Amino acid sequence: MTYPTTVAPDPAICPNCQTHLAPGLLACPSCHTLVYGSRLKELAREAQAAQDAGDHPAAMARWREALELLPPSSRQHQTITAKLETLAGSPEAKSRPPVEGSWLKRSWGAVLAAILLILTKGKFLLSGLLKLPTLLSMFAAFGVYWTIWGWKFALGIILTTYVHEMGHVAALVRYGIKASAPMFVPGFGAYVRLQQHLASARQDARVGLAGPLWGLAAGLFCYGVARITDQPAWFAIANVTGFINLFNLVPIWQLDGGRAFTSLATLDRWIAAAILVAAWLWSGLGLLAVIALVAGWQALRKNSAPRDSGALALYGGLVVVLAWLASTHVPSQ
Repeated sequence: MTYPTTVAPDPAICPNCQTHLAPGLLACPSCHTLVYGSRLKELAREAQAAQDAGDHPAAMARWREALELLPPSSRQHQTITAKLETLAGSPEAKSRPPVEGSWLKRSWGAVLAAILLILTKGKFLLSGLLKLPTLLSMFAAFGVYWTIWGWKFALGIILTTYVHEMGHVAALVRYGIKASAPMFVPGFGAYVRLQQHLASARQDARVGLAGPLWGLAAGLFCYGVARITDQPAWFAIANVTGFINLFNLVPIWQLDGGRAFTSLATLDRWIAAAILVAAWLWSGLGLLAVIALVAGWQALRKNSAPRDSGALALYGGLVVVLAWLASTHVPSQ
């Protein structure tokens, strides 16, 4: 059974004494009337309906939403807190525990995936963390992002960005090219500095696309954990990881998309632009329209590169899957 929810607007005037209210107030400073009184009544009805139907997790979710609309010192806040403690200790709640209490049991798939990742690429991924400059720059970026978004989201984005950059390093190692470990620049992501030149545009394209490919794998891993645990933070990390890696496919300058396009013939570039337009129409992501415009501009430029179906297929596949990941729904906290 589902229970409808509505978003409580931010009132500008007290419903009781008509006093103008500053944003964020939960009680009127003049008459002490609860600002979201009507919404609180709706939540109470929905919570009671859920409890009567035996859906205690849904009832607790409604009561928690009500707590956010009440001053912590209010009597109603204390009453609802007591209700939550009662519901959490009920037999029904224990038989259907909230996600937080059963994370380990529900995340067995993510645990197995993590073990598989460690067994296959874990040693290589950890090798970059043994470099002191990488660790220091990573901690600096983590500190900046933590102050903005909180430590959970910051840590997730730092780690998925690190995996993206290690994808470049793995491709470079495969071609025998020496490169630095990833370096983080707060606000600008991270980069890997090549110490030798790549032999061809085809190699450059594959090194460039290895980053988004590994980044996509990291994003899908986060999305899998999100589906298992139903934690909004994991959904957010997966979504933003998809967006960041999709942005890297813009075919300009030193972005990964620019490296990929060096290996694409004119016809391939037009095909890539068509894929981008189709993905934009399907997903509605404005970023795809921007990338498509840049791809079209690149297709109009003089180009003598031979056709590279492998790079085109990889680029197109990344566009489609990353567009899906970047447009996935992120539930509210």
